[in-house]
Amino acid sequence: MKEWIEAMRLRTLPVSISGVLAGIACAIMQGSFSPVPALLCLLFAILAQIASNFGNEYYDYKNGLDKKGREGFRRGVTEGDITPQAMRNATFGTLTAASAIGCLMLFYGEWWLIPVGVCIALFALAYSTGPYPLSHHGLGDIAVVVFFGIVPVTFTCLLQQGSWDGLELSFPISVAVGFLAANVLVVNNYRDMDDDMAVGKRTTVVIFGRKAMGLYYLVSGMAAMVLVLPFLWKFSPLSTVAAAVYLVLHISTWKSLIAYTGAALNPVLGKTAGNLLAFSVLLLICATILQL
Repeated sequence: MKEWIEAMRLRTLPVSISGVLAGIACAIMQGSFSPVPALLCLLFAILAQIASNFGNEYYDYKNGLDKKGREGFRRGVTEGDITPQAMRNATFGTLTAASAIGCLMLFYGEWWLIPVGVCIALFALAYSTGPYPLSHHGLGDIAVVVFFGIVPVTFTCLLQQGSWDGLELSFPISVAVGFLAANVLVVNNYRDMDDDMAVGKRTTVVIFGRKAMGLYYLVSGMAAMVLVLPFLWKFSPLSTVAAAVYLVLHISTWKSLIAYTGAALNPVLGKTAGNLLAFSVLLLICATILQL
């Protein structure tokens, strides 16, 4: 059980949770909160990310991209704790469970949610496998912005409102959340740069180097807050507190990022995901206070 929990990469799950919470906050700000579709979105997001994490471990092992004693979190398949077949089955089993939850969303949305769900399922696999694995060619960061930011925030808000009327708020927040989520991947690749270079895995950190991506980490977090501040002020001035708190946490975590290397960056990855979760939770709290 311990190895399976580790394979879920619990430290990264705040990334998928945060997008849904931010979408719920957007709906609350516009008086459209609906608990059932919000819960379905949350369950779907968590299951989809776990499936992606399982798939990443299985396909990286299958393609010879992992090695024992790596700097990052322990990989159960590579270390021999979990069989490749079991991880493959867990990947598709979890993806099937996510798809079942996605089908329930059709009670609150239109038929075109089906192709959206198919795209999400394909991304969960295409991140690590297929003819052109996204994470191996510097495209993982863009994919994270789309599937952990834009999609969960806007669609969580949509399913609660029943229309795209709230897009003027949910879209800029979704882009900001996507930038913050991508920073979690930056830390992961920052830590694994040497291992990735050795196996020909071209992440953005391998392509541009640690110094450039360290600066990107700092700037993207600050830019995300600048992007959302006008919209937060318009809908709920109190919500700007979430942006202010995030900036303080972000700068502190960035200092740790550029100060450490190797396994010492594992806590920084967790803090980066935690910063995003803190922003989303504060946004949700402020939106709720607004409606009281």
